[in-house]
Amino acid sequence: MLESSYNILFGKLALKCLFDDYYEEARHFSTRIMLKPIDDPHVDMIATVSGPVDNKPEEKIVGNALFRWQSDVDDPHTFMDLFVSNSDRILQMRSCAYYPKWGFGAFGIFPLLLKKRISSEDYGVMGLRYGTGSLSFGAMLMPFALRGEVPKSAWLVSKVGRLAVGVQYEPQYGGKEDAKYKNLMNWSCAIGYGVGSGSPLSPSFNFGLELAKSSLFIASFYQHVVVQRRVKNPLEENEIVGITNYIDFGFELQTRVDDAKTAHNIPESSFQVGASWQANKNLLLKGKVGPLSSSVALAFKSWWKPSFTFNISAIRDRTTGKTAYGFGIRVENLREASYQRADPNFVMLTPSKEHPAEGTIWKIGDRPMLQADVNSGNFEGLPKELRPLGKFL
Repeated sequence: MLESSYNILFGKLALKCLFDDYYEEARHFSTRIMLKPIDDPHVDMIATVSGPVDNKPEEKIVGNALFRWQSDVDDPHTFMDLFVSNSDRILQMRSCAYYPKWGFGAFGIFPLLLKKRISSEDYGVMGLRYGTGSLSFGAMLMPFALRGEVPKSAWLVSKVGRLAVGVQYEPQYGGKEDAKYKNLMNWSCAIGYGVGSGSPLSPSFNFGLELAKSSLFIASFYQHVVVQRRVKNPLEENEIVGITNYIDFGFELQTRVDDAKTAHNIPESSFQVGASWQANKNLLLKGKVGPLSSSVALAFKSWWKPSFTFNISAIRDRTTGKTAYGFGIRVENLREASYQRADPNFVMLTPSKEHPAEGTIWKIGDRPMLQADVNSGNFEGLPKELRPLGKFL
């Protein structure tokens, strides 16, 4: 709710997960712990510590903590949190109030303690937004800004059927405020075509074209496939005859549309291709290829209580010819339900992220294999992270 809808739609969220998740940074460490009291599920606290493995003078170990409160356990849109850190933005408060009945929301980001206030954003940002299933618009303002720099950004996104279009204004370039509206470098526009509910349990397809800051053309493609296979797992019961695979594929191309040299922090032309294969509830294999590097990652997840995930990644830098490795360990005990099956009278796969399904398709032997109709749009019984984004943009 604190982010522009323009920055989330057009497949951007799915591509970020495909290209970033489980790829660990070389020669760096990062730890994260989340604490949630049993007696009050409305609050939680997250603490993180990250930094370089070797003691580099230009880098230091950074520690952060975030205390969050939300009014409704199942609705994360109305909340308040406090962020503390040993780096800049020592103390920051964020708050948002969203009213789904009317579609209006208001939010604010206020740095309370800073080592030095340089930009107008350091004095606080406030925003207003409106969202329905087919329209979203809003603006982020800086009421305590210097030099009259009041608007930080504004966006307008509309969706008609499977087609979504949007425009965003970010006044970063130009002189006076009235001249910034005329500078095309401050405008971005995008168009996207999407199929699917947005839940990882059902197939989806996204294609997007974006002209960012009138200087960078971005074309992206993302597809999420759910595949049912007739596989008998020797570690499962005899009546388990099927398995669900998840296959993700994404492509992103960035091309400069002007002949100017790299300026204003706008990158040169580049591309990257990524793929992911979740073979079963335990194994995930990912890979991505770009003009400067190639990466591969393997993740293993157990479903014990508590569950844990172990992942290892390798990154090959073509410019230096060196390969860097990273690994991660995650322990989790927050899920309401672990990997489980439905009524034992049926050969039915529980609709969960670990092993969901889609409808009655085939028979094996004397017993049918029933599959939950996730595509019917009934996501109420699923964990919150597996449901679609919601009925608003």
